[in-house]
Amino acid sequence: MDSIAASLNVHAQALDLRNKRNEILASNIANAATPHFKARDLDFNAELAKHLDTGGPLHTSDARHIPQAGVGGPTNLKYRVPTEPSLDGNTVELAVEQMQFSENVIRYQASLSFLNRRISGLQSAIKGE
Repeated sequence: MDSIAASLNVHAQALDLRNKRNEILASNIANAATPHFKARDLDFNAELAKHLDTGGPLHTSDARHIPQAGVGGPTNLKYRVPTEPSLDGNTVELAVEQMQFSENVIRYQASLSFLNRRISGLQSAIKGE
């Protein structure tokens, strides 16, 4: 049972991080014309590894405690280095941000589809189909 929960937790963490990355990239796109705005992004693989290795920053001391889910946001946001610096100090390159956003959305949908199939398989196994 623990392996099922752990397997589903991996996908839940991945979906949460993909969603947070979408928010960051959308913010970059929305601020493409804002002077001195610095584009930011997160390293998805590093963040996922951090969440899965440590189990989150809150550790319970008793089996009856409820673990905290979805704590905080990504702590390892980095500034994107532009290939063509803007005169107004803005580092958002719209084409790069749109490509990153599109790729992240596709990966989010793939993770969600995989998770849905996994849950459907578990439901079929429980029903004995």
